[in-house]
Amino acid sequence: MSYARDYWLAEQTVKMAATWQPCEETGQDAFLVKFSNGYVNNAEDLNIKLFKHTDGVNPRKRNKRIVVAESDRLAYVGSNFGAASLHCNNMCRYFVGVLDKSTMQMKVHNAQLFAMQPVIPGEADAANENTTQAETFREKVDALIEAFGTTKQKRALTSRRLNEVGNDTLQQAVAFAANTIINEKGVEALQNAVAESEAQTDIANILPSCNPDADKPEDVYPFDKLLSPFELEALKDVGEKMAELTPEELKKMKDEGSPQTVLSQLEFLPKEEKARERLSRCTWYLSFLIKVSHQKRLNRKFGVEDGCPQIIINKVLKNFTVESFFNGSLRSTVSTSMRMKLASYCLALLLHMGDQTADLTLLHRDLGISDTRMLELAKAMGLTMSRQPSCGTESTGTQDEHRIASLVVPLVRCVRNVERRKRKKMR
Repeated sequence: MSYARDYWLAEQTVKMAATWQPCEETGQDAFLVKFSNGYVNNAEDLNIKLFKHTDGVNPRKRNKRIVVAESDRLAYVGSNFGAASLHCNNMCRYFVGVLDKSTMQMKVHNAQLFAMQPVIPGEADAANENTTQAETFREKVDALIEAFGTTKQKRALTSRRLNEVGNDTLQQAVAFAANTIINEKGVEALQNAVAESEAQTDIANILPSCNPDADKPEDVYPFDKLLSPFELEALKDVGEKMAELTPEELKKMKDEGSPQTVLSQLEFLPKEEKARERLSRCTWYLSFLIKVSHQKRLNRKFGVEDGCPQIIINKVLKNFTVESFFNGSLRSTVSTSMRMKLASYCLALLLHMGDQTADLTLLHRDLGISDTRMLELAKAMGLTMSRQPSCGTESTGTQDEHRIASLVVPLVRCVRNVERRKRKKMR
């Protein structure tokens, strides 16, 4: 109330309003602390210090702060990260205004809230003492076994100590091998290999959402999980352009090397208006996924020139890329496992577009993956395989066999046959 009274008197005397100065111009952040067990009567008695992360380049670490408030009785610690931090800092922004009564200008600072928790002296020491006591107890028991134990207990003690020595030797050997690999390949190559191995998840994680107990084939891989109604509606404009393509434009796309899977869908668009709109939108989305599979890195501007809606770009960046840290910034990478995930989603989309059948030969050629990988992916999705002859070039009149995948309920169970080599008997 006293603060509001002073502000009112200042306005009555000087007759001018406070000036708004954004926090970007002040260059300083305000830190508001909240003590968990009461209020501070005299803030001058507290010794408050602010600590920030030493890494000022990494965007995930440079904003980390720790506030320490020390008094004669107790010390309090608060941070803006971890389990003890307040989640309200992530959901909204806070500002603090500081009024200069002489100039009647108010500086508005960006503020962060800290929950100050008391630190009880001796907690960490007690934990260390418990660990030390546990180790000392083990040593005492071992000494008793050596002096008064039975033969069986002494044999078990010796075996355990030999295992400990073996573990130490194994750790030294692993450390030596790791240093040798680092010296041969380099740190950067190993970091790329680790990032690639982390991105390569189990085959089940790259498949679309599946309902194996569905009664209808179209319900096994639900269409709404591939394209939600809102996303399908966002593809209205680009889908209309696809539906209005003339035979001359289709021939030009074929000469330019457009995906054969997309061209085969455009050549046989249905005449019925509603079905034609739905299929043309799915065809554009399929072509966009095939285009993404040939990229190494993506950004939020990818596909804007082709008229791609922002909701589709965000969906692709979230579901089909892996975030990696490079030169102080995050970038979205299309890894090998993400290419296989794109292939599985393209195959599921093709099943809905082609009456639960899809041409695997055309799809694996358009995606640039091997026929073996495409076949393993289709088997993992529980599809039924068949072969169908297809006409080749008109000049030679040859025929090329295409693999056709069909979704039949119930799904085909994928069983990997592992051939074991027979060992020769020693005589």
